[in-house]
Amino acid sequence: MLCARRVGGLGTRAAAAWPERAGLGRLGARIRARGVSTSWSPVGAAFNVKPQGRRLDLFGERRGLFGVPELSAPEGFQIAQENALRKADSLVARVCSLPPGPRTVLLFDELSDSLCRVADLADFVKIAHPEPAFREAAEEACRSIGTAVEKLNTNVELYQSLQKLLADPKLVDSLDPETRRVAELFMFDFEISGIHLDKEKRRRAVDLNVRILDLSSTFIMGTHFPNKIEKHLLPEHIHQNFVVTGNHVVVDGLHAEAPDDLVREAAYKIFLYPNAGQLHCLEELLSNRDLLAKLVGYSSYAHRALQGTIAKNPETVMQFLEKLSDKLSERTLKDFEMIQGMKMKLNPQNSELMPWDPPYYSGVIRAERYNIEPSLYCPFFSLGACMEGLNILFTRLLGITLFAEQPARGEVWCEDVRKLVTPPDLGHCTKTVFSNISCGPRLTETYSASHESGLDRTAVVHESEGLLGYIYCDFFQRADKPHQDCHFTIRGGRLKEDGDYQLPVVVLMLNLPHPSRNLPTLLTPGMMENLFHEMGHAMHSMLGRTRYQHVTGTRCPTDFAEVPSILMEYFANDYRVVNQFARHYQTGQSLPKNMVSRLCESKKVCAAAEMQLQVFYAALDQIYHGKHPLRASTTDILRETQERFYGLPYVPNTAWQLRFSHLVGYGAKYYSYLMSRAVASMVWKECFQRDPFNRAAGERYRREMLAHGGGKEPMLMVQGMLQKRPSIDDFVSALVSDLDPDFETFLMDSE
Repeated sequence: MLCARRVGGLGTRAAAAWPERAGLGRLGARIRARGVSTSWSPVGAAFNVKPQGRRLDLFGERRGLFGVPELSAPEGFQIAQENALRKADSLVARVCSLPPGPRTVLLFDELSDSLCRVADLADFVKIAHPEPAFREAAEEACRSIGTAVEKLNTNVELYQSLQKLLADPKLVDSLDPETRRVAELFMFDFEISGIHLDKEKRRRAVDLNVRILDLSSTFIMGTHFPNKIEKHLLPEHIHQNFVVTGNHVVVDGLHAEAPDDLVREAAYKIFLYPNAGQLHCLEELLSNRDLLAKLVGYSSYAHRALQGTIAKNPETVMQFLEKLSDKLSERTLKDFEMIQGMKMKLNPQNSELMPWDPPYYSGVIRAERYNIEPSLYCPFFSLGACMEGLNILFTRLLGITLFAEQPARGEVWCEDVRKLVTPPDLGHCTKTVFSNISCGPRLTETYSASHESGLDRTAVVHESEGLLGYIYCDFFQRADKPHQDCHFTIRGGRLKEDGDYQLPVVVLMLNLPHPSRNLPTLLTPGMMENLFHEMGHAMHSMLGRTRYQHVTGTRCPTDFAEVPSILMEYFANDYRVVNQFARHYQTGQSLPKNMVSRLCESKKVCAAAEMQLQVFYAALDQIYHGKHPLRASTTDILRETQERFYGLPYVPNTAWQLRFSHLVGYGAKYYSYLMSRAVASMVWKECFQRDPFNRAAGERYRREMLAHGGGKEPMLMVQGMLQKRPSIDDFVSALVSDLDPDFETFLMDSE
């Protein structure tokens, strides 16, 4: 009942002033009673305690997943997809009956949105929901919507309605830049499906697309499939490091961190041993991609994949990789010498440096030189502290505050999922409204957000911008949960016909240990950095407030999409930021500055060799997706590229490319990680290194880079932020300069 809700002011000060009346103030008291002496803000407290169970709600209606009423049961996916398909049919009819104009693009986007809102949600549920019935229903919904999209991609009348718009110079000139770009992106999506071709070629394009999807699925499964070997072929003393079944030893990974050289060598040679079926699958996948690209008018798959990116074409990518490799070469050789020296020290009988050595020995060097045992850092990085740090950073930099909100019954797929709302800065409000989960006495009125596609919530609202969106935090380990940290768009933002803005909904998925009765979840430095990285994606989704959902948030070129997330890693490694939140969960002591400095410098140990490895992977990806037929087998190309771009010897009878799963999702785009890091590095150094809390720089970052999503050419966004158009040499210099040691830490280390 509305009158029974607890309403009050949000913030640490309110909780401190009226502790006995503050809902989350009492929560903080419970934390202290468990031996946690630090006082947390509401968002920090919400993540530093084990959920106490849902409120007793005898009369409340069970809501569906993400507040979508139909999804209170698995059968609801059938209803949701049928509703989406009916709406899609209606929108197609409207598009085809209207004269071409700006409204054509709006209807195309609404058509895309009606299908994406089911497909994107189902894409997440099919891998993350703990109940098989929900996963299976979501999988079927994905197939159904996918089939519908394929039909739309071959709907000639629909295509012609867009073609008429873009073929009329006067109409094109009347479009604003974002609308024109979205129209061109829709046209690109049509044409890469071959709709502009004659009937026979169009049928061929459809067949190739289907074949590529099947091959991609098969290849992905094969990248994870374990290899086995008869156990008598391996020394008995290393059997314990693997799974033994009957007369075989099963190897399901590279065991890169194993201290025993023989274990790593065996894992490398067995796990990467060529599988004929997987090899044929990769060759077919690359060949079919090339055939499709040429059929729709591109000279290679890479040329097709890189249209609209920062790099624009594969020639620029290879120039970037070659220049970066040249600049790294001397540093990489020194890294290899250092790694080999450590191997010789620990294993003088077998000191030759091999590809299975760098991950382990570089870790040994880091630990020995900087004493960065993760257990020393974890007590300072409780999950609540890290969330509070993000909240502080976003508030000071972007004027955004995070609030934890109680999900409705049935809204989330697991009871430990937390829900965040992201309103703009309350400090700029003349009228403030508060959530029912806040703490403190009643200071202001309640505000009930309008019912929007099943998301009827009470939340914090800014009088001029309003609520920005919702972030569901699926942070904790559970059985059958994918072991990956990632960001999912559940619903994209867009401006609706009635003038309201459709708020974005995203999920952040991590795999953190659960808090216990006496211990909050403690993060390693790597986990903390991953949290900041994924939250960078979430903020991109929240702040990419475009008119069209087709280009909202992270729906932008791959070599730009990673910039906001990688930029957050720079904030996570800056002591001025870390000092705002890294406090010991028991004593409240701040993390000493020298520990942060050592941690940051430790990441530079052998970093040139690691970056060189990424250059090798990116170059291999480009060659595989370049000119066809390939000049040699994929394994011979691997060997040649490894010798040219990495330096450590190829190991006979191995085929690492058959485990390169990124060839599916990042085909011809693996370089994006490096280019995005280069852009993020330049943005950090130019705009935030002097003051990571600079509000003016934060507002410019939002205005120039985040706000446009994919609605603006990526290089123009970078240029707007940096006030110059960076060259390939600028990108290379930014990456290489990140490897330079910090002089202050060097002096401290030598004392």
